[in-house]
Amino acid sequence: MPRHARIDLPGIAQHIVQRGNDRQPCFFTDIDRVRYLQDLRELTLRHGCAVHAYVLMGNHVHLLATPRETGQVPRLMQDLGRRYVRYVNDHYHRTGTLWEGRYKSCLVAGDRSLLQCQRYIELNPVRARMVADPADYRWSSHRHTADGHPDPLIHPHPAWRALGDGPDACRRAWRAAVMQAVDPDETDAIRLHLQRQHAYGPDRFRRAIEAQLGRPAGPRKIGRPRKCPAPLDPPGKSRL
Repeated sequence: MPRHARIDLPGIAQHIVQRGNDRQPCFFTDIDRVRYLQDLRELTLRHGCAVHAYVLMGNHVHLLATPRETGQVPRLMQDLGRRYVRYVNDHYHRTGTLWEGRYKSCLVAGDRSLLQCQRYIELNPVRARMVADPADYRWSSHRHTADGHPDPLIHPHPAWRALGDGPDACRRAWRAAVMQAVDPDETDAIRLHLQRQHAYGPDRFRRAIEAQLGRPAGPRKIGRPRKCPAPLDPPGKSRL
């Protein structure tokens, strides 16, 4: 059966995951991770994408990014994937593929849903039992979003900026939110939406996307609506 085109709309964040082929490592040393982040920053500028969060794991990458125009995320991921594979093959004298087919992505909208997704990304090393505190993991946006460590790749999303009055207040609120207990159903829902490439957010967001595209953007209903901890629900109206 033909593959469905990804849902790709300008100005709406996307949760993106790229995995190593057969779940094998795609980073072998810290030098590789530095190279990947350098290429990512250069190519996000070229293709007009703002990165809000990321994590580099041993065999996969998560990104949360918003494109200015349709088609910019696919071009970014294609150029980034090809460039990094060339680097790895040349550096380690290897041949063949590195990535596991196409990357997966899903639209994310609504302040609460977006911050849930960002928290999911930055807690990856904790769930993998690599660290107890996400601030102890170097290869993530968390050191910037929670502690203010300089990271030129990151452009905070308006939902994160709405957490407090100024960057310091936002970081304090974000640290508190990330360290709260996470509902396992929330984690499962984020994984399911990403795996199926369904839009993640309020029902009204999904309905608006379906009306615009003329095709389904996700399941009609996923369980009972759940409350989210207060720090993840910024003041003001939720934005699409």
